[in-house]
Amino acid sequence: MSKRVLLPLIFLFLAYILWISSDFMAIAAGVALFMFGMLCLEEGFKIFTGGTLEVILRKSTDRLWKSLAFGITSTTLMQSSTLVSLVTISFVSAEMISLAAGIGVIMGANIGTTTGAWLIAGLGLKVDIAAYAMPMLIFGVLLLMQKEQSFKGIGYLLMGAGFLFLGIHYMKEGFEAFQQSFDLSQYGVEGLRGVLLFTFIGVAVTVVMQSSHATLLIIITALSTGQVGYENALALAIGANLGSAVTTALGGMASNLGGRRLAAAHVLFNVVTALVAITLIGQLAALVDLLARLLGIREDDFLLKLALFHTLFNLLGVVLFTPFVTQLERMLIRVVRGSPKGVDQPLYLDQQALETPATATYAVRKEVERLFDNAFGLLAHGLSLRRDTIDSEESLSEAVKYTRRIFPVDLEEAYEARIKVLHSEIVAFISEAQMRESTRAATDELYVLRQASRDIVEAIKDMKHLHNNLARHGLSTNVAVRERYDQIRLQLARLLRELRQILRAEDSSLTVLSLDALRLSLKRSSQKLIDDLDEMIRHRRIAPPIATSVMNDESYVSDISQNLIDAVQVLIAHRTESVGGQLRLDEQEIEQLAGKVESAG
Repeated sequence: MSKRVLLPLIFLFLAYILWISSDFMAIAAGVALFMFGMLCLEEGFKIFTGGTLEVILRKSTDRLWKSLAFGITSTTLMQSSTLVSLVTISFVSAEMISLAAGIGVIMGANIGTTTGAWLIAGLGLKVDIAAYAMPMLIFGVLLLMQKEQSFKGIGYLLMGAGFLFLGIHYMKEGFEAFQQSFDLSQYGVEGLRGVLLFTFIGVAVTVVMQSSHATLLIIITALSTGQVGYENALALAIGANLGSAVTTALGGMASNLGGRRLAAAHVLFNVVTALVAITLIGQLAALVDLLARLLGIREDDFLLKLALFHTLFNLLGVVLFTPFVTQLERMLIRVVRGSPKGVDQPLYLDQQALETPATATYAVRKEVERLFDNAFGLLAHGLSLRRDTIDSEESLSEAVKYTRRIFPVDLEEAYEARIKVLHSEIVAFISEAQMRESTRAATDELYVLRQASRDIVEAIKDMKHLHNNLARHGLSTNVAVRERYDQIRLQLARLLRELRQILRAEDSSLTVLSLDALRLSLKRSSQKLIDDLDEMIRHRRIAPPIATSVMNDESYVSDISQNLIDAVQVLIAHRTESVGGQLRLDEQEIEQLAGKVESAG
């Protein structure tokens, strides 16, 4: 059933329930306030971390235990497994961290989310926390009205905590009032049938509300007022965990291949953990009783025992999966395959990558690299050379010299299919990313990446014009004419080879120097070509109309080269920031060097 049909039905059902029961209205209002509080907390942490979460995540995933620790710690601090999961999926989608590392974070987040149950059961329902909510909301709104982002972040955090406290308060009051008119506990079911039934109810509630935290709040509050029995509450907790896997699966469907694999891992983890918990629910309940006595928890304190159960079966899932994370990663890569996309379709620009400035810029850089790779193939064929020839160690001079035919490439059609669509997607994605909360550094980087994408497009447009004359004069019977076009083809082929090598290089200082050397070589080659043409015209070795075509084509070559060099400089900028300002030559210095070389010659 589509969302357009399902959402109105949910609204109608809720409206009917709220109309017939004022007690249920208090419960529903409590849930709404609680969930709104979670949204405020997420916004606050997004502002307050200022990219810290992404930096820590990237540095905390080289070992499985670090990934687990990050998932536990971040979810415990933020009380939002949703935010941690979204950030993790976006990092895996952008290939900034491995799938195995993402699985570790997700497993850790499942343990971290159990701390919410401890807070609600141990404090939220035993203290009048509503008294603390009002001051938090007052100060939160005042801070939210300030212009400074740090104040806004603190304001969101205070408002989030305030609404969480109010939500818990109204839910508790609603269930207490509801109990006086209607006792849900009479519908409790014992045995395996009861476990399966209430597990399904937990799944359904979590899917509707899109929050296992909110479901746990309902379970704990209902248990505290006696509206649900302890055994049935255990099954509801299992269902809440299972329901969060369903919401993750729905979110993962909108992601790219890496995100879908991680979503599949999350679903598999939660489903297997739930099945084991259902199978061993009696043994787990007995273990909870034993640990409760050791921890000093009263035998009738079912709230804390429920929180302990929730923690235990999530820990059990981590213990079961941890030894097999590598095998799980291989299996998911083998089984979860994307439907083959055309080369013109983006691979990295999905909604998950927009979650953080770091993943947005990284995804755009990867996509611009793909655009450059597509352009590399078109430019190679436009020069009537195979891309594997340019990528190899073969002699380009020999390959150009012994060309027997000009490739019949329809560059207009190829441009539409492999360049234009992808460039449009990059521009649209950058526009959407710039409308979201971002850092100044990310905004600046997205701007130059968009320009790099534009430079690549301009290079292909110039090649379309150049290829027309190559097809006409590239195999001319006039040796002088053919030599000039062979020189043009060789110059561009060498540029493409060197740019590919620069993109693959790891030495940052050498890549900057190599780009400067290419610019200098470009200036010298252009000047030499003009000088040679002048001499040929004077000695009548080449007709003036053809010389004019060669001069126009040399201008295209210069523009293509400059655009490609500028694009590659942007693509390697993140590797050369520390050395770029010290070693990079400006245009005036390059002109001076080119002039000195010419005068020396």
